[in-house]
Amino acid sequence: MKAVARRQTRPPARRLRTAPAAQPSVENTRTRLIVAAERLFAEQGVGVSSREIGKAAGQSNKSVVAYHFGSKADLVLAITRHHAPDIEQRRAAMVATLSNGGSLGDWLTCIVKPITGHLESLGRPTWYARFLAGATTDPALRSVVFQEALTSAPMRLMLDEVNKRLPALPPDVLEARGFMSQHLIVNACADYERALHARAPTPYSSWPGLCAVTVDALLGLWRAPVRRSD
Repeated sequence: MKAVARRQTRPPARRLRTAPAAQPSVENTRTRLIVAAERLFAEQGVGVSSREIGKAAGQSNKSVVAYHFGSKADLVLAITRHHAPDIEQRRAAMVATLSNGGSLGDWLTCIVKPITGHLESLGRPTWYARFLAGATTDPALRSVVFQEALTSAPMRLMLDEVNKRLPALPPDVLEARGFMSQHLIVNACADYERALHARAPTPYSSWPGLCAVTVDALLGLWRAPVRRSD
């Protein structure tokens, strides 16, 4: 009697389960929103809607900006803090080289150069200077930006050292020239950034060149004689 060969049955092949697509982390989403908001604010002004920002960041949820940041002021603050670590490191390094010595021009350079150096390090295109120029046209947002700058210990030290080297000025003139100095630094950087982006002619040869010209202008502003209108 012939033996009947057993048919070997193989167990059914396992179906490989693909891992679910990794969901972006909360921090990654925040960063994308910050980058998108900075660009849109720079290009279109601070009136851009939260919905447009979310869309530019690849988010379909209409409330995503409010969820992560709350108000527009909080979003502006988040953008400034996104850039702050590098600027702060540059400030601290420059302060360390002066050790409370130096001229008025040296300390004004300490204020301007960390900003221009940071903008140069970002490559092209950049939007941060134009974002700052737009944000500071709104009184409430301007307060947010400059109050945040004053939380920096190196910045407070720089301002103290600048004040020690200024000529005697009436309080109202001191306040007005301080306001003009902020305007000059922010808008000079924004104009140069805009020109670089558009490949347009500019009187500045580089970010270091812009820094040098801006410091010279600030020296002239602070040392100018006081003229009173009749």
